[in-house]
Amino acid sequence: MVRNRNRIRNNRNLYPQHLQKLSQNLLEVLDDDEYHDVTIEVGDDPHTKVFRAHIVILSYRSPHLKKILSTNKKKSDGNLTHIKLPNILPEIFQIILRYIYGGILLLKEYDAFDIVKLLVTANELGLQEVIPDIQSFLIKRKRNWIEQNFNMIYRTSFESDSFLELQNFCINLMSQRPEKIFNSSDFISISENSLISLIQHDNLQISEVQVWEHVLKWGIAQNPELSSDLSDYSNDDYNKLKNTLQNCMPFIKFYNLSSKEFLDNIFPYRKILPDKLYNDLLKIFLDHDYRPSTKEIKETSETEEIKETKEIKETKEIREISSAKIIDSKIITHQHVELISKWIDRLENTDELKNLYEFELILRGSRDGFTAEKFHEICDNKSHTITIIKVENSDEILGGYNPITWQSKYDLQSLLPNNEYSKTKDSFIFSFNIKNHILSRVEDEKHALNNFYSFGPSFGREDLKTFNNRTGYCKKNSYDKKIRYTVDKYFVEEYEIFQIKF
Repeated sequence: MVRNRNRIRNNRNLYPQHLQKLSQNLLEVLDDDEYHDVTIEVGDDPHTKVFRAHIVILSYRSPHLKKILSTNKKKSDGNLTHIKLPNILPEIFQIILRYIYGGILLLKEYDAFDIVKLLVTANELGLQEVIPDIQSFLIKRKRNWIEQNFNMIYRTSFESDSFLELQNFCINLMSQRPEKIFNSSDFISISENSLISLIQHDNLQISEVQVWEHVLKWGIAQNPELSSDLSDYSNDDYNKLKNTLQNCMPFIKFYNLSSKEFLDNIFPYRKILPDKLYNDLLKIFLDHDYRPSTKEIKETSETEEIKETKEIKETKEIREISSAKIIDSKIITHQHVELISKWIDRLENTDELKNLYEFELILRGSRDGFTAEKFHEICDNKSHTITIIKVENSDEILGGYNPITWQSKYDLQSLLPNNEYSKTKDSFIFSFNIKNHILSRVEDEKHALNNFYSFGPSFGREDLKTFNNRTGYCKKNSYDKKIRYTVDKYFVEEYEIFQIKF
């Protein structure tokens, strides 16, 4: 035993070289066409790729793959075992597969978006040993990128308990450097609670007028029907923006602004300020000797809800609770619900709202899964559904309304899609971004809905199509307008299906 220990000690310097050779040989085994005994179909039509591999290696390296392979026993007719991984992108799986065989993951060779996908895929396949390394690499080497894409990373960090290091980083960033979040490309997607926690920090490294501009930008983004030109605002538009920002107002230090900042940045939006706050600001900036008392400042910071009588407040709270049920969403706001409710009733955007429909969440991708199988399992035979899709790395929201039931159709005899479309004249699709929205109603009624079993929620022949691998594209065909300016593939960050309660 002592002799063996000495031999190991004396040859330690050879281990790295031997491991490198072992890694090289295993990668050669992966690339060899002769001895593989399993094929893996990754992705979903039309973006699929088949990989060759070896059951014994996959089973020992990945708990998830071992479980799948155990239910797909080798066939007695000599055919290879074949499994499918529709939720993983082929290009990401190729990287992961080479890690499984060779034990090497050169993160510096990939862009940050791909590294995040690698993190999620490694977690899905049970490759827990590599998850801390990927998180550390993102935090140490991609800090600026995380700051620019904070909301996406923040949401991802809560998808698994294995991402605690990334989760803690995001929480600390919000606490210690909140101004970084304001400058992220997806700032407008953060929740109201997150926004409030940011603006109430005392250590913000930006001016108060900049805080106001960011809050205003966020509020306008939550109301996609608002014009980008303030001169086009109606009283209803101002009221919508006022209601959106009412909980943020008490945390903005308007009294620290200069007279010019008030005139240039606040005065044009005076209609969204609480009356008492606006009157006090006028006194301050017109009469330099006037200063509100501490009591007045406190009262001004209160929302109008606090000043109401108890009975009115209770009524309003009930109304807000009802509204909260309507917008149980990580993607859309109450203002989106109002606009979609008008479209369901075939009203114009400027028409008075007749029905504010309740949106009951029945599927959420991050909670229930993104597979077409799960979509059809939950949503088939349910009518009056709204699909909402958040496009990754953008401010785009896509969606559609299906007034009839979803089905799952496939012709088993010919193994080709057969009669996969459903007919309706009342469906529509739409898109939102920070500047505008697009509504597109069905023209080719016979091809309004696509029920092919391997697709997620899909409208028209190609007008809004989603695949198993969380990708999709939009090409004008069966609806009257195109809802995206590009036909390029998009990646789904999150998607939700709601059923309308009439």
